[in-house]
Amino acid sequence: MTLQKRVGEIGGSVKPARGVGARAIILAAVMAISLPLGACSGMPSFGNLFAGPDPSSLPDEPAEKLYNEGIALQNRRDWRRAALKFMEIDRTHPYTEWAKRALIMAAYSYYESQDYEETINQARRYIQLHPGSNDAAYAQYLMGAAQYDQIPDVQRDQARTERALVILEEVTRKWPQSEYATAARRKIEVARDQLAGREMNVARYYLDRRQYAGAINRYRTVISQFQTTRHVEEALARLVECYMALGIVNEAQTAAAVLGHNFPDSQWYKDSYALIQGQGLTPREDTGSWISRAMRRITG
Repeated sequence: MTLQKRVGEIGGSVKPARGVGARAIILAAVMAISLPLGACSGMPSFGNLFAGPDPSSLPDEPAEKLYNEGIALQNRRDWRRAALKFMEIDRTHPYTEWAKRALIMAAYSYYESQDYEETINQARRYIQLHPGSNDAAYAQYLMGAAQYDQIPDVQRDQARTERALVILEEVTRKWPQSEYATAARRKIEVARDQLAGREMNVARYYLDRRQYAGAINRYRTVISQFQTTRHVEEALARLVECYMALGIVNEAQTAAAVLGHNFPDSQWYKDSYALIQGQGLTPREDTGSWISRAMRRITG
């Protein structure tokens, strides 16, 4: 980044008091010594005269100096200290261009230090304070990436996956031509595949227990909402199996036909075809079926 004009330091000098004669000084000293000891509690304390200045009274470091120190810490990959340095700018020089830049740099530093909660907090603050900034897309992407990096395996709750998907899709919607939209789309595909994997995992559980209606509902979610994922092929084949078990032949034939049309060389299709043929049937698509309508949305 191109650094802005240097912010000047606040400084000044203290001049000695004038017009105080030596006699007055001696008199004041004598009066002070002659005061009763009991009055000492009401006198100002001089105990800090030799302790140095109170740090809170010192002028703030220039924002540019703090910013450059933060960059230097980033270059050394000392991400946590870099984040704190940038946050110091936000605290001591609020509402400045330096504070604006420091906030997004703090969010990035927190992300690299894997402090995802602070990444989200500071990126969200940036968007709230500077929604029209060129870096707003990056802040939104950082929020999504922080959620994405915490995606658990398919055996666990996928709330973070769903949040990551919502945030990343907003990047592609609001800033479709940005470089961050391209990166977001790649993460979106993985997140969607993860959510489809969760549905498949639950569907297999139902299928193993011959709870066909529950399995069909889960496979239907995969086909209706996650058509572009790698799980669609198996989902169609499993629907053939479920519908044949329930005697719903028309839907079984449709699932097999759609599977053969989209994945003609698939082992899943070969198995489904054999299952249908074993009952003296052939794959045949009913264009009014929900399966056919769902797949047409992606195949045209």
